[in-house]
Amino acid sequence: MDWHDSERGAGRRPTDFEQGELSSGEELRLVSKMFANYMAERKRARRWGLFVKLIALTYAGILILNISGVQVPANAFKNDRIAAVVDVNGIIDSEGVSSAENILKNLDDAFRYPKTVGVILRLNTPGGSPVQSGQIYDGILHLKSEFPDIPIIALIEDICASGGYYVAVAADYIYANRASVVGSIGVRMDSFGFGDAIKKLGIEKRSITSGDNKNFLDPFEPVIEEHQLHAKEMLKEIHEQFIDVVKKNRFEKLQITEDDRLFSGLVWTGERSKELGLIDDLSSLTQIVDHVLEADDVLSFTRADYSIEGILNKVAFSLSSHFR
Repeated sequence: MDWHDSERGAGRRPTDFEQGELSSGEELRLVSKMFANYMAERKRARRWGLFVKLIALTYAGILILNISGVQVPANAFKNDRIAAVVDVNGIIDSEGVSSAENILKNLDDAFRYPKTVGVILRLNTPGGSPVQSGQIYDGILHLKSEFPDIPIIALIEDICASGGYYVAVAADYIYANRASVVGSIGVRMDSFGFGDAIKKLGIEKRSITSGDNKNFLDPFEPVIEEHQLHAKEMLKEIHEQFIDVVKKNRFEKLQITEDDRLFSGLVWTGERSKELGLIDDLSSLTQIVDHVLEADDVLSFTRADYSIEGILNKVAFSLSSHFR
């Protein structure tokens, strides 16, 4: 056979091994060398695979910590005094990241952490559900009774209104920035009326009820005065509960006679809130950690929400905080 025309390489001269000119000893050495090279390559591949796996595991660990929101300080194992931070962000409701279930779980972890010397409840919320706010308030009181030596401090950032302030008054102290928006001690119920709209669209509403008031505040029906009065009575009762909670926790600090509008639903700047007794003083996270708690470091116990819904809620809250 002509090696120049073979499929194993045009113009390539055959090796001695291909021509069968190697002795059995040389063949054995060649095969041994090839096997040794193969094993060395496998060993390098295993080392590289272990390295890649180690990087992947490290990245996964960091990702899990970021998603959970837990931030471990670099010297957490050396520090004996930790300021535990729990964030209340956005609307307080049963389905969001700032639900009573989530916030109370975070607070429970913060209080039970063995190195915690104080808990900072950092609030940036326009409020939300009175029920969820009330549950967080009650839960804080329970944790305070269980851990009487660990103070809890409310730190208001951009806004802490309505249900957010309901939560804040459960803390031992309340701090804010001079430009923070604080207050809105009131209750509201929102609805829409679509009666005329469906008529223009030629839509006929059909509703079968049992009970004279089962269509209470039906948005497709004209407002019934009796229903409106009943709704106002409910809101008044909830409002009085809110006022009682504020007075119970801030009674000695509130300047109630100085401004009759304190419980009217208005909001105030942090600076004015200090004058009214709604907050204790103006401060920041760093100042509270260093001078109030005298802690060595900060550890967050907030589990962040990186879902699509969570991101949209953050956008909605950002807009509401500017235009509310």
